[in-house]
Amino acid sequence: MKKTALMLMIIAILSKVVGFIREITLAYFYGTSGISDAYLIALTIPSVIFAFIGQGISTTYIPLYNNIMHEKDEVRAERFTNNLLSFNFLLCTLIVGLGLIFTESLVKIFASGFTGKTLELAVFFTRITLGGIYFTAAINVFSGYLQIKNNYVIPATIGFPFNFLIILAIAISSKGNLSLLAIGSVLASALQLLWLIPAVLRQGYSFRWLIDFKDIYLKRLFFLALPIIISTSVNQINVLVDRTLASQIVEGGISALNYANRLNLFVHGIVVTSITTVMYPNIAKMAAEKNREGLKKILSKAISGVNLLIIPATVGAMLFSEPIVRLLFGRGVFDEVAVALTGGVLFFYALGMLGAGLRSVLERVFYALQDTKTPMLNATLAVLLNIILNFILAHYLGIGGLALATSIASLFCTCLLFYSLRKKLGAFGLWRITGTTIKLISASLIMGLASRWIYVSLQVKWGANQALLLAMGVGVLVYFFLIYLLKVQEVEEFKVYLQKKLSSR
Repeated sequence: MKKTALMLMIIAILSKVVGFIREITLAYFYGTSGISDAYLIALTIPSVIFAFIGQGISTTYIPLYNNIMHEKDEVRAERFTNNLLSFNFLLCTLIVGLGLIFTESLVKIFASGFTGKTLELAVFFTRITLGGIYFTAAINVFSGYLQIKNNYVIPATIGFPFNFLIILAIAISSKGNLSLLAIGSVLASALQLLWLIPAVLRQGYSFRWLIDFKDIYLKRLFFLALPIIISTSVNQINVLVDRTLASQIVEGGISALNYANRLNLFVHGIVVTSITTVMYPNIAKMAAEKNREGLKKILSKAISGVNLLIIPATVGAMLFSEPIVRLLFGRGVFDEVAVALTGGVLFFYALGMLGAGLRSVLERVFYALQDTKTPMLNATLAVLLNIILNFILAHYLGIGGLALATSIASLFCTCLLFYSLRKKLGAFGLWRITGTTIKLISASLIMGLASRWIYVSLQVKWGANQALLLAMGVGVLVYFFLIYLLKVQEVEEFKVYLQKKLSSR
């Protein structure tokens, strides 16, 4: 698991770097403007609409496929996959049809502050981007299928063709043809699907159109997916509230939230996604085999792995929020006002970085155990808290208040999930994890102080960007030296692994 997770982390880093270049390109050409706001809303609407259904279906697909393999055979599991893909196509057709009819109403729901040309542009973009739902639906299923077959690399690399095409579309659109922004996103999704298909075919899969609503496993999928759909729905309602309030607070507010959240998700995508991608099929298999001890062992390692890298990232993001934004986005039309706006949002998003990471790990354990109700209930409570805090904190902190509300709600939900999972599984090493976490927090704070001192001392002489890069580099060395001295278990295990590798040569 560790070797695969490390490989996926390397791929994720490269993919996220390319993804960041995409965001930097958008910021360079469009900054925090009405055009970028309209474009981001047009991307948000299809993803939110399909997420109501798509996430529930894709999340329950992996454990159900494993169950079918355990109870029946591969032929039956492949039939179930064909039935699911065919159903998804019908569902997407319904969603796209309704979306095209009510496009303007949808835009006004997601961004009530849009008026005039920004509203017209958002409606135009959205009518184009809705078509990408077809590709997204198939990508979700095929990615899960390949992970079941222990092919994690191909699904992990689909971000490369997607981001390259988006970057190209943004650059060309800046010459005057804004429609290429929306068209490029749809073509990029299609390219992702084409990227997956050869690997899927090499596994021996063959698609056959099949609609069987009486399929017992399809019915079971809907039963398991319903709580996830409800949970996702309330989460997306929170996204809707965030975007609507942001559009009312300041022009470019939606863009500032997006850029800061992308920075936040950069760390999440590298660390958490890499760990959960490997973890989920394994714990789903153990859950099907009733191997609770093996499941708890993987869970404990996953939590410790997330803490090891997310805690120092949180400290770094909070201490250097504006310098990081300036380094990555501060060029072109992205001026100091945009830097300050986005940097403030990033600071508050960083507070919830650990909560969001652990939440992703814990939720997948419940899904593997085919308990989708508990995450739904916890997510619902968290979203209600988030929405209430949105209105309160936005009044005092503006855009930053929306990010702070998200962070508080994320930490609240994670605490609820820990409590629920402890009741469900029994002890899974929380005291050991807590002890390790205290060590990691201590090392991260010392790292932060050292990095900040270097940055403040050198920024006038060297320049802010150069001082930031040096401070971050030194910070990484200080952190890993400290956790080595503190004998953090994960570091000790990695040291033993390296010793074995070197002695075997």
